[in-house]
Amino acid sequence: MPECRYDPLMSTQMYPKAMRSPVPLIIILFILICFGAGGTQGQTRRIPDDEMAALRAIAQQLGKTDWNLSLNECDENGNWYAPVKDGLYNSTVNCTCLGDVCHISAIYLKGQDLPGVLPKSIANLSYLRYLDLNRNFLSGSIPPEWTSTKLEFLGLSVNRLSGTIPKYLGRMISLTNLSLESNMFEGTVPAELGNLVNLQYFNLNSNNLTGELPKELLNNLTNLREVRLSSNSFTGKLPSFQSWEQLRILELEASGFEGPIPFNISHLRNLTELRIADLNGGVASNFPPLEDMREMKRLMLRSCNIFGSIPSYLGNFPALNELDLTYNRLEGNITNLEAVQWIQCRLFIDQIPNKELSYRAYPKLDHDQTNQVCYSSSIIQIDLSYNNFSEVVDNAPTCNNNNLNLFRSFSRGNNSDFAQCLKNTPCTGSRYSLHINCGGEQVTIGKTTYESDEIEGDAAEFVHQVSYWGFSSTGRIWDFQNTYYIAKNVSVLKMNDSQLYTRARLSPLSLTYYGRCLANGNYTVTLRFAEIIFRDNASYRSLGRRLFDIYIQDELDSKDFDIEAAAEGVDKATVLNFNNVAVTNHTVEIRFYWAGKGTRDIPTRGTYGPLISAISVVSRCLMDLVDPKLGSDFNKEEAMRMAKVALVCTNPSPALRPAMSAVVSMLEGKLGIEELVTDPRIYDDDFRFVALRDKYDELQHQTSSEAKTLMDLTVTGSSSTSA
Repeated sequence: MPECRYDPLMSTQMYPKAMRSPVPLIIILFILICFGAGGTQGQTRRIPDDEMAALRAIAQQLGKTDWNLSLNECDENGNWYAPVKDGLYNSTVNCTCLGDVCHISAIYLKGQDLPGVLPKSIANLSYLRYLDLNRNFLSGSIPPEWTSTKLEFLGLSVNRLSGTIPKYLGRMISLTNLSLESNMFEGTVPAELGNLVNLQYFNLNSNNLTGELPKELLNNLTNLREVRLSSNSFTGKLPSFQSWEQLRILELEASGFEGPIPFNISHLRNLTELRIADLNGGVASNFPPLEDMREMKRLMLRSCNIFGSIPSYLGNFPALNELDLTYNRLEGNITNLEAVQWIQCRLFIDQIPNKELSYRAYPKLDHDQTNQVCYSSSIIQIDLSYNNFSEVVDNAPTCNNNNLNLFRSFSRGNNSDFAQCLKNTPCTGSRYSLHINCGGEQVTIGKTTYESDEIEGDAAEFVHQVSYWGFSSTGRIWDFQNTYYIAKNVSVLKMNDSQLYTRARLSPLSLTYYGRCLANGNYTVTLRFAEIIFRDNASYRSLGRRLFDIYIQDELDSKDFDIEAAAEGVDKATVLNFNNVAVTNHTVEIRFYWAGKGTRDIPTRGTYGPLISAISVVSRCLMDLVDPKLGSDFNKEEAMRMAKVALVCTNPSPALRPAMSAVVSMLEGKLGIEELVTDPRIYDDDFRFVALRDKYDELQHQTSSEAKTLMDLTVTGSSSTSA
């Protein structure tokens, strides 16, 4: 039986006004259409020849090969309909039938990796109102012929469309929904789009757009309900949106605009979701006036250079359940936020784009107030990392609460620990290396064992299963119900040491690994990456762009790092080495931060943020001692072991040299240098042990050249040396 349903578009677009006004007449027509009149029930309902010709041309231009174009019947059970899969795949042609004639009213070809171009023949379907070509592999631009259509819904997201957004698009004044997200459009937004006065949904996320938003958009599009402009390179001040008073959702993450947030944003009283993040420029401002936005459900004002107090009225918003105020300079009382289900109040500005203007500022939140909100029974997750709470308090919060992240929440002062709760976990000796298989199981590569790291992670979690390393995982995906913090490979990996890349740790915002108990000195930090989520085939899954920043010891070392670009493909390893990383307080910190850039909906909505496969931190105890003639033809671990033994064996004081039996055990690998300097039984008395340990720590502070000089002088100038 042909598809037979009431199409509201037909009632408003096809029939004259006099015919569509009385409700009873519409009902009568609906019955006639669906059940037939004058004996039409059961008759074949055919698509007109000119529309079938248009469908043939459309299939050819799109690369759609599975339509049976010899059938011109609108049959919902056969040629024109396929079940929707996971919300990502849809192959449907809808018809609206009058008597025995059916007209094409909607085409949904979503998630099919169609390789062609946008068909000009769309213009030959005069009854078409809905066109969904999202998630394909289409190239080119929007044909000018489409301006003759009466399209209301136009979805072109996640394709390879390029060039500038055409000015003639402004002639498609029937559009209510326009989505161009995740393409390669560049240049400015044409002022002619201000003619789309019926537009309600407007999405330009994740393109390469520049310049200022034209005033025609800001003044004329008064019917907008949802606007998304994130991950672009717009310029100028964040514009005024006071004409968009009907707006419900406004998303401006890493849009390129400069702060501050305009005062007249207060006109947007109907907002339920406001997301502004990573504004450019260093202009600070007070918290914007949002007190009249009582329908607000989700509020993000991240890295907006806001100072002053957190307004108390936020606690009175009846619907507010998600709040992100991270990377600002806020202070004050937050105990009135008990009703908020997810809070991310990292009130700490870390780095603004101009590095020369970077600074840190800490809030002045009272710890007892924080403690009160943290343990409210209605709170689900709270991230309070990177704050400046006092360490001298009674009943300090525990670090074992999975829903409360207190990583670096307390003033550090002379304390080298990352959290108040770790101060009672002293180091039992100095370590010289750390190897982590991020997101994966324990793996041994050669003689190096990478420790397992299989805890899932969460939006506000501080993981410290062992005393000497852990990680802080923060952030959740606002566009997707489930957030995943460990990625798994989707194809066979063929690179060397592939065991390190089959799993990787993810974060939708910030991920920090730390190492404790390290001997002070210079280290090499090695970071291993492989893009195991995006693909490199002729598919929309290959169109993703992952960009994030890398910080080592609080210093920005790599901005907008792109794994796929660095590795020249997916499922390929790329390794970053950071030499001479100074460890001065026995700790190392490696942080990955998503600054809102790149795509966020490929292959599925909510795919973005940093990804890391493995981390190594290895002391340069001094490798400069190796003869450069050897090149790389030597065992690094053995060379390091011999260098360490040489340092203690060539000490000017014979009393500080270990026994020969201990030296042999060290060279054979049966006794580690760490054991040597921490085990007093190797020496005659405690005095010698303490003296040796102090001397060894002193040597760790010296540069490799100083250590080499010391060894040379000892070898050549002292007949009592036992080297």
